[in-house]
Amino acid sequence: MVYRKHVTLGLLLVCFSFIVPGCRYSVSQKKVQTEAQANENLGTSFMNPNGPTIFSRFETPKGFEKVAVDSSSFGYFLRNLPLKEPDAPVLYYNGEVKPNSAIYEAVVALPIGKKDLHQCADAIIRLRADYLYQEKKYDSIHFNFTNGFNAAYAEWRKGKRIVVNGNRVFWKQKARPSDRPEDFWNYLEMVFSYAGTASLEKELVSISPYELQIGDVFIQGGFPGHAVIVVDLASHPNTGEKIFLLAQSYMPAQEIQVLTNPNDDTLSPWYRAETADQVTTPEWIFEWRDLKRF
Repeated sequence: MVYRKHVTLGLLLVCFSFIVPGCRYSVSQKKVQTEAQANENLGTSFMNPNGPTIFSRFETPKGFEKVAVDSSSFGYFLRNLPLKEPDAPVLYYNGEVKPNSAIYEAVVALPIGKKDLHQCADAIIRLRADYLYQEKKYDSIHFNFTNGFNAAYAEWRKGKRIVVNGNRVFWKQKARPSDRPEDFWNYLEMVFSYAGTASLEKELVSISPYELQIGDVFIQGGFPGHAVIVVDLASHPNTGEKIFLLAQSYMPAQEIQVLTNPNDDTLSPWYRAETADQVTTPEWIFEWRDLKRF
């Protein structure tokens, strides 16, 4: 069976569901980085191949220092995400290898399930939820469906399940209370099915580039849309300049990957936190006004 993300529309008196891709790439709208262009970014000198996490795998350029973060923060969680071995490819949900491995520098070692659900916004939702779950902040785990329904994990823990019937979405008691990891993952896959960039963008708060932190998100909501997340940050103690790392999932559902910088092979995979209009990633172009925070 092939699984697809879908969105229930209850906004404009539409009483049916239809299949919506979460991060489809439009060649006519976005700049595409070719394999040849991406290959120019290989051979970065900022890699420690033995580093098992984002923090230890990616070193900073000369003069820059990793910013300090609290050990209980979302930023600490993200920069310490485990990584697969250096030459590991990104895998799709069905086990196939993603083409064009030159667009990423590392693969996050987290399972993504066997359904075509863990796409761009879903990966960011998953990382935020994983962090809150790890910290046992269960009441803070809640995400909106595209139709506005608030899917709160606190309800799911009670054994309630979400029922989607046309444009009606409601809770119904169906199981025993549980916060087991497998039940938590089932909750996430339900959210993945009915949330996306359009809903997540509305939940986040716009911030200035000068306020950039680990965990901030570049997001363009829509059908299609895309989102990437800041997973590490460094600054220059003398100039105050900031540089950052970005990670994403994409379509079809795939493992999270730390991206290369297609615009600066001397700095890649780091990106400069400049106030220029655009932030160009290998598979999408964002504006700085797309920067948001949980």
